[in-house]
Amino acid sequence: MSHLPTLQQHQQLCDEIHQCVMDENRFLRQHQRVPDAALLARKRSLLEQLDISLAALRTLPAASVRDPATQASLEKTRARILQILQLDKENEQLLLRSSLASAHSGGAQAAPAPATALLQKIYARCS
Repeated sequence: MSHLPTLQQHQQLCDEIHQCVMDENRFLRQHQRVPDAALLARKRSLLEQLDISLAALRTLPAASVRDPATQASLEKTRARILQILQLDKENEQLLLRSSLASAHSGGAQAAPAPATALLQKIYARCS
């Protein structure tokens, strides 16, 4: 199997994760509360797919990285991953602010576990 389709699928998945994190960010800014279960389930599902995608990437030969098209694809994917991590960090801060605000106002709603740590763990295994 060629490495380019595997990279393209991974890149598409990263784009989907980015869109999900953007949706979460938009929700947090508008509603200032923990996102609904559907959005959190979507995020968990995408992160599970990411783990599978990374396993597929690990099977690719290291020599394929020398190809200019592959290098360009990898750089584009790395840039997307950085955007995801930055947005997720912002989302964590928004969640923290909303949970602190609800704690001061008497509403004790627990925030979900941050996904940044999971993303970093997955990418650390790949490096």
